Amino acid sequence: MNDISERYDIKTAAAWILGRARRTGIPALPEALAAKTADECAPEELSAIVEAGAAADLKLYPFKRGTQTLQRTRRTLGFLRSVSFDTMLDVGSGRGVFLIPFMKEFPHVRVTCLDLLEKRVAFLNDLADGGFRQMRAEQKDICSCPFPDGSFDVVTMLEVLEHIPEADQAVRAAVRMARKFVVVTVPSKPDDNPEHIHLFTKDALTRMFASAGCSRLHFDGVEGHLFMTAAVGRP
Repeated sequence: MNDISERYDIKTAAAWILGRARRTGIPALPEALAAKTADECAPEELSAIVEAGAAADLKLYPFKRGTQTLQRTRRTLGFLRSVSFDTMLDVGSGRGVFLIPFMKEFPHVRVTCLDLLEKRVAFLNDLADGGFRQMRAEQKDICSCPFPDGSFDVVTMLEVLEHIPEADQAVRAAVRMARKFVVVTVPSKPDDNPEHIHLFTKDALTRMFASAGCSRLHFDGVEGHLFMTAAVGRP
């Protein structure tokens, strides 16, 4: 068990395994344990849950210890510490590289996640069901503006815009749905990722957000990426 706790963030891993077990039956857990959330489990129960997940060959790499938080994630968290907000829309949440550290630090914030991939939405909802109850995930496209105007205090689009063919449409939707801020990170240098179909400059982002009706922007450079905040200021 010590080995498991040294290799993995067992509370977060256990939350995902609990949610997944309730949805799929894998791994099979004792009924009393399967009914709990990670917050309700004792340390030895958390270790037992993660041991069961490892024995069932579940992929636990998102929960490995020793993985450094990306600098752009740290920059985003730093900005969010400086503002007041209660709700957030995270677009393209993926495996939770930003979302997991965010939820640990901001447990009071209600989070809605969007992703186009069904498996990512299932992963996030399993994580929510097993312990991160402040979150829900939906399989929706940001470009369709799937929520009413001003639905969220903050909208985050981290490493997302460069993947979206209609990036200007995504920006307009984000500005419409945000009440206070939109936060964006994008690569600032060419790379070999075939899924990156845009390379945005500061000027290009400025034009896109101005077209969406938002001109109060702040930029910063972070390890080959642009970090940008847009103050929406909706009443």
